[in-house]
Amino acid sequence: QVQLVESGGGLVQAGGSLRLSCVVSGSIFSINHMAWYRQAPGKQRELVGDISWGGTTNYVDSVKGRFTISRENAKNTAYLQMNSLKPEDTAVYYCNADVYGTDYWGKGTLVTVSS
Repeated sequence: QVQLVESGGGLVQAGGSLRLSCVVSGSIFSINHMAWYRQAPGKQRELVGDISWGGTTNYVDSVKGRFTISRENAKNTAYLQMNSLKPEDTAVYYCNADVYGTDYWGKGTLVTVSS
């Protein structure tokens, strides 16, 4: 059974940084596409960015230049480095992984940015 576990969330002041991790466990030979989403209070879940097996990344405009997604395929782990955080980045951040064509989700980690 495939499981995704996010970690690294917390409370940070505006302008600060956080690094989220997403570990994928289970009987996995390879993970194709991975992504980070977020859901702010009262809003729909939105894509933050994604990364291919080869490391190609894409980001939503609101985080470009501030957030960086990376991955370590040997560890089945993805990261979201968040710099210059803003109060509007406050949300639950979710990891998503495409494993053999099936989407899996983590339970999320809360990021709170104070002004």
